[in-house]
Amino acid sequence: MSEFNSEITSDDKLWGLLSWLFAPIVGVIVLLMDDKKNRPFLKYHAVSSIAFTVVAYVITTLTVGCGAVILLLNIWFAIKAYQGEYVTIPVITDFVKKQGWV
Repeated sequence: MSEFNSEITSDDKLWGLLSWLFAPIVGVIVLLMDDKKNRPFLKYHAVSSIAFTVVAYVITTLTVGCGAVILLLNIWFAIKAYQGEYVTIPVITDFVKKQGWV
């Protein structure tokens, strides 16, 4: 995404991957670390992974487990983060941006 112009390091990519694979725990850890929370790429993936995971858990609970397939998307998003890409999730990304979280 062109709105984020910071350089993405291999460390950023690794933390982005971990934010998706171990969401929401690593996402919260990233947001609590002073040297990490100010990195736009990391903040974007940490907040997005937390929001997506909360929504996925709600859907899974309401559909009595049928929504568990949605959680497999975490792996896809983790791969995209490790490749240095920003993931756009239709409703969630817009919501997170409008709230000013990323």
